[in-house]
Amino acid sequence: MRNQDRVTVAVVQAASVLMDQEGSVAKAYRYIEEARDHGADLIVFPEAFLSGYPRGLAFGSVVGARRPEGRSDWGRYWRSAVSIPSPNIDRLGAAIARAKAYAVMGVIERADHGGHGTLYGTTLYFGPDGALLGRHRKLKPTGSERLIWGEGDGSTLTVIPTPFGVVGGLICWENYMPLARAAMYDKGVTLYVAPTADARDSWQATLQHIACEGRCFVIGANQYVTKRDYPDDLACAADLTDVPEELCRGGSAIIDPFGQYVAGPLYHQEGLLVAELDLTQIEEARFDFDVTGHYARPDVFTLCVNEQPQRNVVPNTGRRRADATGEPTGDPTAAEVASHIAD
Repeated sequence: MRNQDRVTVAVVQAASVLMDQEGSVAKAYRYIEEARDHGADLIVFPEAFLSGYPRGLAFGSVVGARRPEGRSDWGRYWRSAVSIPSPNIDRLGAAIARAKAYAVMGVIERADHGGHGTLYGTTLYFGPDGALLGRHRKLKPTGSERLIWGEGDGSTLTVIPTPFGVVGGLICWENYMPLARAAMYDKGVTLYVAPTADARDSWQATLQHIACEGRCFVIGANQYVTKRDYPDDLACAADLTDVPEELCRGGSAIIDPFGQYVAGPLYHQEGLLVAELDLTQIEEARFDFDVTGHYARPDVFTLCVNEQPQRNVVPNTGRRRADATGEPTGDPTAAEVASHIAD
């Protein structure tokens, strides 16, 4: 249950310092400080802010082949990604603590298992003391994103309880997955964050639809990106020859539970959207439509969500299954594997 009826939200619309983790973190500091000066209780950054959404780059790849210069750019992109935990995550948390706000940050996350080769599009949630409270890995990268990012699993369908309600959401086109939205609504999200890289008019319709469907405030955050924001020494710089100067026009916005704009959409510039939200609108909007309450039909529809972490290798726990002679087979049973995963 929330204990306050008003909250000030700040949405950052800005480009990353592409493939430069230190530069992107420094830019995040500046926007956190600006949001603090506006009295923000919640600060929302775009998808992939640390350290960039590589729009327009193919990384030297076609079906069946990868060029060496593409691998070079990929290695640079990988090295600019964020490990969790890491010193820069700690520094980011310290900046958020100075602002005394909750914060949502889009990052490119380096895998914390195996050979550390896989990247994920991830949303991080920070508390006002700077602590990292949770993360969400994008479930389904879209189109060519599937070349550079792995898939998350149901274990990171994260929501964060705050004094002003439950904060959670999905990344970009995950929001076109009806069952993923249903899972988030059932978790009680009232401040729904939707960081994205989509700047089309149809994305605004998506934000408004989610607000009306979930009867929640929707906070859309996008980058504003031009070719000037890219390094000038990319090995595959020719990929950008024919793209427009303005690669992403923005479109960050805050929508109320009736689908009306509170702030934005902001186009063609970097900037900070700030709005004070009246949270009593949530109950008023749910008077006639409550998607997981009186407008649900559990007698007709049910959704099963697997929130267990998915692992391709399950360590042997030392337990052994006996065969018909009573001798151990050396292999864990399916139940033992499931128990280990649950643990």
